[in-house]
Amino acid sequence: MRTAYNVETARAAERELMARLPEGALMQRAAAGLAAACADLLGRVYGRRVVLLVGSGDNGGDALFAGARLARRGAGVTAVLLAPERAHADGLAALRRAGGRAVDGDGRAVGGGGPATGTRGAERLIEQADLVLDGIVGIGGKGGLRPDAARLAEVAERSRAAVVAVDLPSGVDADTGEVRGAAVRADLTVTFGTHKPGLLVDPAREYAGSVRLVGIGLALPAEAELEALQHADVRRLLPVPTGESDKYRRGVVGIAAGSARYPGAAVLAVYGALRGGAGAVRYVGPAADAVIARFPETLVSDRGPTHAGRVQAWVVGPGAGDDASAVGEVLASDVPVLIDADGLRLADRDAVRARSAPTLMTPHAGEAAALLGVAREEVEGARLASARELAGRYDATVLLKGSTTLVADSGGGAVRVNPTGTAWLATAGSGDVLSGLAGSLLASGLSALDAGSVGAYLHGLAGRFAADGAPVGAHDVAEAVPAAWRDVTDA
Repeated sequence: MRTAYNVETARAAERELMARLPEGALMQRAAAGLAAACADLLGRVYGRRVVLLVGSGDNGGDALFAGARLARRGAGVTAVLLAPERAHADGLAALRRAGGRAVDGDGRAVGGGGPATGTRGAERLIEQADLVLDGIVGIGGKGGLRPDAARLAEVAERSRAAVVAVDLPSGVDADTGEVRGAAVRADLTVTFGTHKPGLLVDPAREYAGSVRLVGIGLALPAEAELEALQHADVRRLLPVPTGESDKYRRGVVGIAAGSARYPGAAVLAVYGALRGGAGAVRYVGPAADAVIARFPETLVSDRGPTHAGRVQAWVVGPGAGDDASAVGEVLASDVPVLIDADGLRLADRDAVRARSAPTLMTPHAGEAAALLGVAREEVEGARLASARELAGRYDATVLLKGSTTLVADSGGGAVRVNPTGTAWLATAGSGDVLSGLAGSLLASGLSALDAGSVGAYLHGLAGRFAADGAPVGAHDVAEAVPAAWRDVTDA
């Protein structure tokens, strides 16, 4: 499992380790890993042109020491010091001893750094570089970049150079993943000791590029801020039938979905449920004819959720339109419930909070914004905070869908971030398939947190398999779930 810790926790672990190491040893560990990652990206170091964008903190020190290592291997290294009087003194001295030089933000030589390059010199250095190392702001930075740094970051983004961020792209929020202004867009981020939440959560995640974790010996607590499941974690959670299993012991999931206007939502939710590991699927709603025509193995009822027969979990809401009766019946049940789509709009918050059985809500950003009473852009810009707030308001587990899918429990603890998926999943009906899949996992006995996390993982993986770089329909995603399941279990 990949984990991420907030800034306070990471810094506490760094302080504890530094107290046991010789002065400067921890920074040298980070610089060695950073330089190695840069060398790997460059392929050949000798003769390459490297520009360091250096701020005033330890982040800039990491960049300077890494630059010194690259200079010793034959790279031409120039440090652009955004605050020359506050640059890391030991790091700057090491760079100069290795043959590197330093200029200020306008390209004028600093100290013994060689001749001035003149107005816009720093920009020209970036434009001619093979690699730009972003050491402007560390993990404690808040808000966007200042104008002088933003100007250089924009030049780096337009240049042909590979951009490598030190620990975190400058200008993004390490703890929340928010981006409140100009920020560096990296091709690679080399982070130290632990992932930071901002590296795993959009919008900051898209600024990080590929992420490489360099271990520096931190001792971190058991409970992280974020968790990202991997194949092995999902494999341990997947329900597996035994010799004594029958369709009822494996779990029965009820689907209350669809309407005369949206019968396809019911069909797709049932499709996802049939692929999700439960032993049987019961359907109630006005799309029974469409469901049974497509999936004759479905147990269809026209008597409403209360009289449909026993289930171990319910999925309610996809394509339901304005009919709130099924939502109310399902929320009154004593089994786990997944609420999606129209069900989110129709569900009474007090009824959700009053439930004794687990509840899993699966909104996209627009639906979450409506529930929170804010603009959609606010949810998209602060996905982590929004998922947590919604989980707290409804006393439910919340799966917030989108470019970064998050699963947050109402009781706090680590938020799960889903590492699978593809932009091709942004297609009509994809969420209905996910609802059925996750509801089936609920019925098989998984907790709401695990059902949401595993469902999102398999759904994202199935989306990748189905799309394979081309447009995909929701039914294709459902069809690919068994392949995703096998990929996880065979790994």
